[in-house]
Amino acid sequence: MGGALASTVQAARSELGFSVAALAEASGVSRAMIAKVERGDAQPTAALLGRIATALGLTLSGLIARAEDGGRLVRRADQPAWVDPETGSVRRALSPAGSRNLELVEIELPPGAELRYPAEAFLFVEPQVWVLDGRLRLAEGAENHELDAGDCVQLGAPVDCMFSNPTQASCRYVVALLKLSTGRRRAPLA
Repeated sequence: MGGALASTVQAARSELGFSVAALAEASGVSRAMIAKVERGDAQPTAALLGRIATALGLTLSGLIARAEDGGRLVRRADQPAWVDPETGSVRRALSPAGSRNLELVEIELPPGAELRYPAEAFLFVEPQVWVLDGRLRLAEGAENHELDAGDCVQLGAPVDCMFSNPTQASCRYVVALLKLSTGRRRAPLA
């Protein structure tokens, strides 16, 4: 997916009329790293790609799905999956790339792994998390949730979040993201 992801980031940046410098400023990612991502020379982490996607007005899963556009029906074998080189977590875009208002993302979190997302990642989405297998610890700002298989939580106002797997077995969960228009941006907690 490296080449497809590289060209997708570059195309999304161009559509917005952003220079590499403008995307760097908006995302907090260095110009050098953005250039490496756009050339396919880097294996970016989920956190880094999330910052780039947010600056482009996309979710991380939307960016990945856009790189692997397959129409309205996406069979499991064709769902784009991406492995975070830092944590080994696997992120699978379940929704077709053209999905306008809702994205479904399946994440497999290895034992002991942690994924961190800044509040900005949740400004234009209303997320719900549903645990399929295992146990998930979700730190939503100062609030902590211990979730087991079958449990579902709706996230509140945008705050920094950490998803972690405190067990010795993999944890699989689905994140449902209701996309909001930029006019309906959610205010983060101060």
